[in-house]
Amino acid sequence: MSESIGEKEVNVGGVLVSRDQVAVQEGTGAAASSSGVKAKEVHNAELYAAIQETKIDYKSRNSIHLYFSIFVAFCCACANGYDGSLLTGVVAMDHFQNTFHSGRTGTLVAIMFSLYTVGAMVGSPLAAILSDRWGRKVGMFIGAVVITVGMIIVSTAFAIAQFIVGRFVLGFGVSIMTVAAPAYTVEIAPPHWRGRATGFYNCGWFGGSIPAAAIVYGCNKIDNNYSWRIPLIVQALACIIVLFGVWFIPESPRFLMANGREEEAVAFLVKYHGNSDPHSRLVKLEVEEMKEGIRQDGIDKRPWDYRPFILSHSGRWRIAQVLMISIFGQFSGNGLGYFNTTIFEIIGVTSVEQQLAYNLLNSVLSAVGALTAVAFTDRMPRRKVLVFGTFACAVALATNSGLSAALDAQGDNIKNSYARGALASYFLFNIIFSFTYTPLQGVIPTEALETTTRAKGLATSSVLVYAMGFINQFAGPIALGNIQYRYIYVFVGWDVVETIMWYLFGVESQGRTLEQLEWVYNQPNPVKASLHVDKVIVQADGRVVEKIVTSNA
Repeated sequence: MSESIGEKEVNVGGVLVSRDQVAVQEGTGAAASSSGVKAKEVHNAELYAAIQETKIDYKSRNSIHLYFSIFVAFCCACANGYDGSLLTGVVAMDHFQNTFHSGRTGTLVAIMFSLYTVGAMVGSPLAAILSDRWGRKVGMFIGAVVITVGMIIVSTAFAIAQFIVGRFVLGFGVSIMTVAAPAYTVEIAPPHWRGRATGFYNCGWFGGSIPAAAIVYGCNKIDNNYSWRIPLIVQALACIIVLFGVWFIPESPRFLMANGREEEAVAFLVKYHGNSDPHSRLVKLEVEEMKEGIRQDGIDKRPWDYRPFILSHSGRWRIAQVLMISIFGQFSGNGLGYFNTTIFEIIGVTSVEQQLAYNLLNSVLSAVGALTAVAFTDRMPRRKVLVFGTFACAVALATNSGLSAALDAQGDNIKNSYARGALASYFLFNIIFSFTYTPLQGVIPTEALETTTRAKGLATSSVLVYAMGFINQFAGPIALGNIQYRYIYVFVGWDVVETIMWYLFGVESQGRTLEQLEWVYNQPNPVKASLHVDKVIVQADGRVVEKIVTSNA
């Protein structure tokens, strides 16, 4: 490299990549009167202009390689989702009970569930250190190794103590993967693909949970210990893909830039974001902003330093977004899903076969809602989706609880129309929740955090997510047992509170690069700043020719 990237230009493979200004020319908008020219509102004029001039070929070999890289990260989420549907079915199997005599409820079962959560909470801070020091790829690889070890421990167990230790190891490994993988996904995606890429990653939960439910159901017909061992062994399938896949994917350019490997970072951007054109306007913009926004002496070099989240104005607002999406994403009524069969029984579905069928249908409908949202994530404003979507969740739950109250009053003479309405409103809630939260649970925290704090912030998010899951798993059955459908009222009220919180404190991150969000979070009121738009003049060919600036701008 002939010159530092901090100077005017950088040599990448013998080609000088210019770091000249990529600002859009300012004007009064007079050009809008020309034929074929139109005015448009965008969140950031420079990014919009760069995207318009850099049309990434989504069918190119480099783009397909980028898709594969995102798929490897997606498999990390699948490993987590698989466990979410695994143990409930396994514990119910006769051969499992004959081996461990744990019972289907009670203290031993609670320990088996909770040790996974405890392992994940313990592993999260260490996951941040791994990801920051050795890279996102290394984090995913080590997480896959640990999960594979955990799988071997639980699938070969004959004693309950060995099984419980294996559950802790599995949780520890999942936390490492799920800190590294979302950071990797958001950091490698082009700015205008970022929402879909990260949203798709988070839908990996369904990519694991639905196959797990099907495998457990199928293996239940096996009349020996392999009925429960096979589902546990298959848990490592996604990890095997990760173990081999990480050797064929590039490292995150932002991690490279933060660790002094600028030439490799720029080479990545040219190859995957610039159609292999070093003069791409999008590449120039990203290189300039990364160099300005990513510090090589940031807190990612200080493993246990979380102070910027508390001591700086920007840090407090950033971690507030992480806290809200992490808590609200686990405690908006979706935690009731752990007890779907109990919910179905409350609303009149008493057949075990029907309950299992409805449980599977609910998972499929939720996945459809989530994947639909993924398709539109890069075009939908995050804040509006969270405000209106959370309020819609409250309405759906209120409808469900109201109909459930009517069913309770009917006693044994249940009217089918009420039962069907309660069931439909519960399904509707899960579809709305999945549309609103599933993609954004991956998008919001990764966008809110800057490169040197991303792993630590995601580790914090992971601890919160598992802590809320822990509360759901222990408080849920007690509350449903004591007050039944009235427990849903708690979430109706809480979802209204969440709606207000998103309106007052939700920062819009759609339509900006990760580095441009630094300006937003440094403003006195980041919510107001995030809603600021630029007005640009766009030619018929899509090129931006002018940013309109008024006299009082």
